[in-house]
Amino acid sequence: MPTGPQGQKRPRDPARNALKILKIATGEIEEDTQLPEAKARGHARAQALTQEHRSAIAKKAAMARWHKAENITEQ
Repeated sequence: MPTGPQGQKRPRDPARNALKILKIATGEIEEDTQLPEAKARGHARAQALTQEHRSAIAKKAAMARWHKAENITEQ
């Protein structure tokens, strides 16, 4: 099922999807803007981390990306 820009459920049929978007834009219906549960948990985790811990996670991810890129160029 297609999703909106913030993960909202949208109709699969293009005509019905356009109609729903039109109704939302004109204020005829309200759109559910709550984050999906998985995104909400990730956001809460990010808020709970300290600056040092976020930095350590980012450095680990960067090293993994660079290490992967070096292995591809060597082969």
